[in-house]
Amino acid sequence: MNPVLPVGKLPPELLEKIIRSAPTAGPRVLLGPGIGLDCAVLEFGETCLVLKTEPITFASEEIGWYAVQIAANDIATTGARPAWAMFTVLLPEGKTSEESVTALSMQVTGACRAAGITLIGGHTEVTHGLDRPIIVTTMLGEIQRDKLVTPDQAQPGDILILTKGVPIEATALLAREFPAVLKDHLTPEEILAAQNYLFTPGISVLEDAQIAVQAGSVTAMHDPTEGGVATALWEMAQACQHTFHIDPTRIPIPPLSARICEIFGLDPLGTIASGALLLAVKPASKGAILSGLNAAGILAAEIGVVADGAAEVLVNQKGEMRPLPRFDRDEIGRVYQQNQPG
Repeated sequence: MNPVLPVGKLPPELLEKIIRSAPTAGPRVLLGPGIGLDCAVLEFGETCLVLKTEPITFASEEIGWYAVQIAANDIATTGARPAWAMFTVLLPEGKTSEESVTALSMQVTGACRAAGITLIGGHTEVTHGLDRPIIVTTMLGEIQRDKLVTPDQAQPGDILILTKGVPIEATALLAREFPAVLKDHLTPEEILAAQNYLFTPGISVLEDAQIAVQAGSVTAMHDPTEGGVATALWEMAQACQHTFHIDPTRIPIPPLSARICEIFGLDPLGTIASGALLLAVKPASKGAILSGLNAAGILAAEIGVVADGAAEVLVNQKGEMRPLPRFDRDEIGRVYQQNQPG
């Protein structure tokens, strides 16, 4: 019997096999599918069109806000600004009212307006077999060819920087979806603060990316999502085919996030982490980029370096370089299997 796959992303080996068998080449395709590649890029002369599709499957509260921010984050990793979006909205049978549809639509349109994104189409339906809403976003942006940033361009000697800390998205998700689990461990004020991580420090990295590319030379950016920052590091290393040397003690973990991960028995480095931005930057630009981010009130930390070698992520453990654990299944998936939201 074939084993059943767990909740979360497909195993990278299976995904790579699927991609290899797909028709991915074309005359305008500058960047197609690949492990660690956040977006597709189509070339039109000196202008590039950046495209991303992204589902929201864990969140139910503020799902419309998530649907805009998570896709916009991936567009931002190319240096582009998101400009247009389409949404496929699948709503659960027996649980959907006109009022709930209106509330969800207001979340989507409000987030689009705030980010300067034009809604250009989509599809909405009540769907059999769902227990919660699912939104799939398709988002597009534009950028000049010579300003494009892609995850495969990190080079040996580049400095690795992480903004804000981890896992911001998981902190908000767990506090919003499972407050009953937290009420015996945290005060109501702490639970509310964790729920508000959706907005402060926030799951958007648009500002982080724009400040970085304006301040100095950014060679690659990646948005840690499912599998957390650990998986994001592995994905970027595979994208650029170089070795990453990482100091995990330098990865910022907010105290409230650390406590919530401890309550649920999760590793913060392997838990869904939108809100952080992983950057590879030229050494000469490190100071200016860190200063620019800090001046905007965005925490940023140097966490490692790109080195010659195979595509892997290594950490120093008692004088020996060992692989950083890779989370092919996001840690938060276990919480959803063991608990009912609410």
